[in-house]
Amino acid sequence: MVEKFNILLVVPRYPFDKTSVNKTNFRYQFPFGLGYISSILKKERYNVDILNLNHYDGTIEEIINKKLNIKKYDFVGTGGNALLYSIISKIRNIVSKHKTNPKFILGGPIITSEPKLVFRDIKPDFGVIGEGEETVIELLKNIEKNKDLKKVKGIIYYDKLGNIVLTERREVISDIESLPYPDFEGLNYKKVLNNAHANDFYFTQISDYPRVYPILGSRGCPFNCTFCYHEGRYRRRSVKHIIKEIREAIKKYDINIINLYDECFSVEKNRMYEFCKEIKKIREEYGKDIKWACQLSVGYTNKEMLDSMKDAGCFIVSYGFESINLKVLKSMRKPITPEQIENIFKETLKRKIGIQAFFIFGDIAETKESAKETLDWWKKNAKGQIGLGFIQPYPGSEIYLHCLKKGIIKDKEDYIKYKVSQNHWYNMTDSMTDKDISNLKKEILKSTAKYSRYIMPLYIKKMKEDSYELKVKCPFCKQTEHYKNCFIGNRISYGFYMTCRNCGMRFFIVSLIQKISYKYYSKTRILRDQYLKIKNYLIGKRV
Repeated sequence: MVEKFNILLVVPRYPFDKTSVNKTNFRYQFPFGLGYISSILKKERYNVDILNLNHYDGTIEEIINKKLNIKKYDFVGTGGNALLYSIISKIRNIVSKHKTNPKFILGGPIITSEPKLVFRDIKPDFGVIGEGEETVIELLKNIEKNKDLKKVKGIIYYDKLGNIVLTERREVISDIESLPYPDFEGLNYKKVLNNAHANDFYFTQISDYPRVYPILGSRGCPFNCTFCYHEGRYRRRSVKHIIKEIREAIKKYDINIINLYDECFSVEKNRMYEFCKEIKKIREEYGKDIKWACQLSVGYTNKEMLDSMKDAGCFIVSYGFESINLKVLKSMRKPITPEQIENIFKETLKRKIGIQAFFIFGDIAETKESAKETLDWWKKNAKGQIGLGFIQPYPGSEIYLHCLKKGIIKDKEDYIKYKVSQNHWYNMTDSMTDKDISNLKKEILKSTAKYSRYIMPLYIKKMKEDSYELKVKCPFCKQTEHYKNCFIGNRISYGFYMTCRNCGMRFFIVSLIQKISYKYYSKTRILRDQYLKIKNYLIGKRV
């Protein structure tokens, strides 16, 4: 019997701008991709360990080398999106220099969106393109049996002559219910739960001691927005299958919040009603006030659905509003109307359900008039509940290809390696001048400072390390809220948003220095952006 490979999966340290701190950080996005890969590898009886860099103090080099010194691995794998480029590149460099010389596999959107460019620069031994569960198993089995790798769909590698071989694209996995759940145990998710803070993310703010279970009930997206990049057609899991996973999670992790990562959970309305019905049963059965958050499409949501969701414990919804101008929405290929946005915004707030949403400016069809229309509506109606930003050209998206074609991004290798993780205000429009964009940026920053609600605590007390309890008066319903277990890294200068647990409205809790800083937000934000660009660029160059 052939002995199975030893495989180490490395979760990149995230987010990028905290890498220089070299401290344990539990405030990162759940790595679904590596979680699913670990599960499928274990199902096929490979020997898998996971090294989550976020869970350790020290430099990335120290952590990885210490792990590689303990055990001989045949393969090291990692993945992520382009925002993690420098970190992933660093992981690759460290692994390649280790005396044990394991083979390196890279997957995720980072290599799927630009396979040859990324492969040439990071130089993994193998790249997995698209969904990786079936591909990585077939790749390993072919290596085990010394078979021709050209027959493995969805990979990129060097042949014996040193030529890059990019094989045929693999079809997406049709039956996603056939996949095992992500490897929460291997990712040491209990450690994340035990170190969570009330203000970590928008979906943790309902509880002082959140125990959030992230769940992915579908893959792909039924829409094709120009600013988004996703792989494959839309496929969904049944509500029955999702509920089964939730039940197991409650028993294993004592969760009190469910975060549905589906981009558009309400596309099939009956599915949402069925979920509400089943989650109510769970709340009654376990006697727990389990709350949940989800992402919805405006065009597939209505008052009746919101009533059912509220009744079943939904406390916050993430929407993609993007613009209040119909021409811009059509250019973005958003299948919604300004009237639908306005209606669902008001109806959601009416039910005291919090909102996580953005207007993003700068689409190709954006004009001074359309930008003003959206900003004027925001000033009049949003009450600071909708964020303001600019479209970012993420690799693989149509807006990214537009920027390449128009020469807005002049060097895509330089952009992906050093600049994609920064916040950009590129002029991607057909009709606005660079000065128009500059003026729009200033107006967005000024409006954010003027119309968002920034309040200082009535009371603040340290609980332990970076954890604080505080009292604030909600600027909307005027109720005094008492929050415990809030993360504050710097007592002198801090600022984070919270959701009122009574009215569902969002506001910022800030220190005195931060409140002054936000008063002059348009100036301080520009200075901060410049500082981060220089810092991140230099860090990227050193990797």
